[in-house]
Amino acid sequence: MSGMKTRLSALDADVLRSRLDEWGYACIPSLLGAKDCAALTRCYDGKSSFRNHVIMARHGFGQGEYKYFDDPLPDVVQALREALYPPLAAIANRWNGVLGVDERYPADHAGYRAICHTNGQTKPTPLLLRYGPGDHNRLHQDLYGDEVFPLQATILLSDPDKDFTGGEFVVTEQRPRQQSRVEVVPLKRGDAVIFPVRHRPVQGSRGYYRATMRHGVSRLHSGARTTLGIIFHDAK
Repeated sequence: MSGMKTRLSALDADVLRSRLDEWGYACIPSLLGAKDCAALTRCYDGKSSFRNHVIMARHGFGQGEYKYFDDPLPDVVQALREALYPPLAAIANRWNGVLGVDERYPADHAGYRAICHTNGQTKPTPLLLRYGPGDHNRLHQDLYGDEVFPLQATILLSDPDKDFTGGEFVVTEQRPRQQSRVEVVPLKRGDAVIFPVRHRPVQGSRGYYRATMRHGVSRLHSGARTTLGIIFHDAK
């Protein structure tokens, strides 16, 4: 976990912002090492505390399954949530500013989580997702209540060169009066991708407007794919 902390301390919020502005997502290469990826993957079938287990096909979400961690979160998940939040809060505050939204986010995640709890959103939302052959995740947005933090992260825990084929992470962007734009995000084991939860600001000829974002996972052809999702707002 020390390598992760070193990489997180070196994050440049301006670089993340410029990539989000240009592409609609930003990657952090090798955020987690192989040992952390393997340990988190084992959590899925281990004794970690989960508050909910979702079979996606039962709800029309796609195919595959995922589990939400319960409090207290595993140390590495808690560290990721706390360390990723501050630079992303700076970006989120800028986004609200250019969009004319009054809300500003606290500097640390504990302060933001207190806001979630005040709004009745008290359940942690970090999760592990597991896909097998034929599984996929339909385009969606991770909204769990009225309080929504604008950015989230996904970290690939499996090795696409060895563990699975297919299963690409996808983001789509819908601008007014335009067809949707699709980005396939190339990820290796341990890479993180930062992306908007539901929209991002785009500058037009008359100022900034909201572009609607969704994300999903294409069909897995073979093997097994596990990912860690870091969502900063809590759920009801």
